[in-house]
Amino acid sequence: MAGPDVRELGEGRLLLDLDFRDTEGLVASYLVPGDDGWTVIETGPTTCRPALLEGLRRAGVDPTDVVRVLVTHIHLDHAGGVGALMDDLPEAQFFAHTLGVPHLVDPTRLIASARRAWGAAADPLWGPILPVPAARITPLAGGERFAVHGGELEVLATPGHARHHLAFYDSRLRAVFTGDSAGVRLERSTHLRPAVPPPDLDLDQLYASVEMMRQREPRLVLFSHFGPSPDGVRDLGRYRTIVEGWRSVALDAAREDPAPSYVARRLEEYDGRALQAEGVSPSEAERESLVSGYELAARGFLRYFETHGELPSRSP
Repeated sequence: MAGPDVRELGEGRLLLDLDFRDTEGLVASYLVPGDDGWTVIETGPTTCRPALLEGLRRAGVDPTDVVRVLVTHIHLDHAGGVGALMDDLPEAQFFAHTLGVPHLVDPTRLIASARRAWGAAADPLWGPILPVPAARITPLAGGERFAVHGGELEVLATPGHARHHLAFYDSRLRAVFTGDSAGVRLERSTHLRPAVPPPDLDLDQLYASVEMMRQREPRLVLFSHFGPSPDGVRDLGRYRTIVEGWRSVALDAAREDPAPSYVARRLEEYDGRALQAEGVSPSEAERESLVSGYELAARGFLRYFETHGELPSRSP
């Protein structure tokens, strides 16, 4: 590719395509201007650091003018690159959910989890996961507000996908930055795929978080995977129904055979019918799987069913 795409969203806000896995339209970072400097929302993994810095350059933003970096949660495709940006963004303060901050300061468990999940592919996929100096990162809990051009960024606690998940509402743009709390919706598709990973998926919290975002009546819904939805409010309204459909299929499958591979196959078959009905091409479905695979969803549901007493625990 020629380089990271930089797009205007209105009111001076910008989208940067981070070219995750050398593929366009998978992971977005957002830039929001303010009187004191720029706010970056989402860093992507360390492997996306060159694209983020090049995107800043193309946007005409000097890295020293970035004053804060907000991440929706600490999963590696959203925040794995935080530690690697300390020197690149010397004036920035970094912000994450209070439950996630300790794992960014000491990423030992993040690194171990990545290597368990992806094995030898972890390092080329995510890059180094570097510690963040404690003085450079501030915990958030929800309810905080940051002044930006023309309004405020409001921090919304949106657990469900993960306990440490946040979303951000831009009062000027009337936009909500959803992270993974409203699923995955890539640009060239109408398809909305659940983002339901282990270990702390909580469906009741997920539904409540989506409803809270919907009640903001946003004009724009900005997905980290990926970009502005042309029908974002409807996406928020239909997400619960989509997740409930996946949940039902996963539970029926797990009662037949709790192997993650079997549950994943059943989810893929179910979703395949939805993709076909929506006219989504196989290539676009494959692109979705680069950021939200069926195996990960199966493991998320299985963990949820076990912790909520719907399946016997598989733990020894």
